[in-house]
Amino acid sequence: MSEVVSFDDHYLARSAKSARSGQFQQPVFFNRIELGQILQVYGRMVAKAEWRDYAIGQEKSACIFAIFHRTADKPLFRIYKEPRLAAKQGAYSVLGQNGRILKRGKTLAQVLKVFDRKRFNTID
Repeated sequence: MSEVVSFDDHYLARSAKSARSGQFQQPVFFNRIELGQILQVYGRMVAKAEWRDYAIGQEKSACIFAIFHRTADKPLFRIYKEPRLAAKQGAYSVLGQNGRILKRGKTLAQVLKVFDRKRFNTID
């Protein structure tokens, strides 16, 4: 016959097994300094009336800051933090609306240079 196990016991047993086997990954978030840098650029573009909304999301191995012109639209830009790519191409990247990588780097400040005033001007 089978043994009845409560969900709580099963969840703890499953997470302990995955932690031992090296499969457990810590969740990825933007820290306070990183959010400050991103929101500084975001605030500057909101003042120009280019951006109006943002969303912060999370995947298994990445954290995403999505920037919208309108809430119902697709995001104009997505800023990714993927620590697993830190040694290879850099942990941070900026993707455009079509999914193309605009900038990738090891520091967030380096990646956010995509939105510099000189490089990212609005046309009236």
